[in-house]
Amino acid sequence: MNIILLGAPGAGKGTQAKRLEESRKLVQLSTGDMLRAAVASGSDLGLQAKEVMDAGRLMPDDLMVQMISERIEQDDCRAGFILDGFPRTTPQAEALDEMLTGKGLRLDAVIEMTVDEEVLVERITGRYSCSTCGAGYHDKFQVPAKAGVCDQCGGTEFKRRADDTEATVRTRLDAYREQTAPILPYYRNKGILKTVDGMAAIDEVTRQIEASLAA
Repeated sequence: MNIILLGAPGAGKGTQAKRLEESRKLVQLSTGDMLRAAVASGSDLGLQAKEVMDAGRLMPDDLMVQMISERIEQDDCRAGFILDGFPRTTPQAEALDEMLTGKGLRLDAVIEMTVDEEVLVERITGRYSCSTCGAGYHDKFQVPAKAGVCDQCGGTEFKRRADDTEATVRTRLDAYREQTAPILPYYRNKGILKTVDGMAAIDEVTRQIEASLAA
């Protein structure tokens, strides 16, 4: 089974991808990870990618599709894959379909995890973690039992991600909306777009995804 999982930053896409990896023996393919691996390998494709990245240019669609094409031929992708970060435009979606068709493959589902952006901003900007053990907390939804003391290790130092500011989160949400909106009608017209409530509890989101894949 081959899936594209779409979700705004903080929607829980990574968590659900891991669950799909375990339940369906799929492999999550991140374009960022694939790019870094290609560059590190020193292959012809990797050298081309490095040249583009070093010049600060966007990766050409054909290079991205070629990279995905080579990756899904590896043995660990035999049961299928979850694509993360690609496609972001309709031409990219069309190029991906053409490549898959050439291999006798197809996308089985494109799952969109919808979010309430205001709630998402609150969810992301309020999170922090213990500097010692990494236990996660939230200003509103999950505070330590004793203020200023980690429940797990007793540490008293906490940290926040530098990009978890409201301005940064809203910029990322804007970018996601601009990049994703154009491809939703494309997959809706193909009859493979599934929508789940990304704001639901983690187990409920998993249930909705599994139900949509079984439909």
